[in-house]
Amino acid sequence: MAPVHYKIALCQLQVTPDKDANIAHARARIETAADAGAKLVVLPEIWNCPYAMETLPSYAEDIDGGGSPSVSMLSEVAASRKITIVGGSIPEKASGQLFNTCCVIGPNGAILGKHRKLHLFGINIPGDICFRESDTFTAGQEPTVVDTDVGRIGIGICHDIRFPELAMLYRARGAHLVCYPSAFNMSTGQLLWDLMQKSRAIDNQLFVATCSPARDPNPHSEYMIWGHSSLIGPFGEVLAAAGHEETTVVGEIDLSLIEAVRENIPLEMQRRGDLYRLVDVQKEYYAS
Repeated sequence: MAPVHYKIALCQLQVTPDKDANIAHARARIETAADAGAKLVVLPEIWNCPYAMETLPSYAEDIDGGGSPSVSMLSEVAASRKITIVGGSIPEKASGQLFNTCCVIGPNGAILGKHRKLHLFGINIPGDICFRESDTFTAGQEPTVVDTDVGRIGIGICHDIRFPELAMLYRARGAHLVCYPSAFNMSTGQLLWDLMQKSRAIDNQLFVATCSPARDPNPHSEYMIWGHSSLIGPFGEVLAAAGHEETTVVGEIDLSLIEAVRENIPLEMQRRGDLYRLVDVQKEYYAS
């Protein structure tokens, strides 16, 4: 049975071109978070290598084939510390394609779920930024809801947060928390990052956790990251938040807050199902 209260840690990591060093550093940060009492640890999007489209394929790992030192580390530390890890994301190679993939690891070291980023980011702001993930990545095909020792969690990666239907689906499937490993850039981060986290939490009356890499101190970095990893409560309250530097923030998830908010503002009873509804095209049933 999932605990009513538990601590969650968001590890905002500084990423370097040295994958082995990144893996060792992530392990140390996870262990420190576990020492602080965290039962769930979340890592950033693309934490084992720089977020540069031209070099991502050279860092890609074969998760299903067992050729993934990053996931092996996550499994080892989850099992040794008896914690659950939302493993951020890494570039995954499979069937000649490249995916942006998040593995959720249980306290026994097993992979409980694997989410491939569904919505690939593309932006073209003249004079500011032009970027298109679809030139490098293939989109995933399935939403991901995972039953863990701390409860049912929905997973999205970065641009997935912009699509409210996905979070709505996760609430309908019984998730109490949606985790979004992310790497928002400076342009969209300053304008939208905080707003979208709070919107997904408020709309669905659940917790939202985001985890970003730390900002690259090199001012000439190709992709400058916003940072600001956060934990948002079901009423839109900020429960824990980072700046842009490397840090680990620890917050507490209290499931009774969800019950209270849903009783105080019973959105499910107030929805107009006669006018609109969410359709789960996979036709799967998840008991709440």
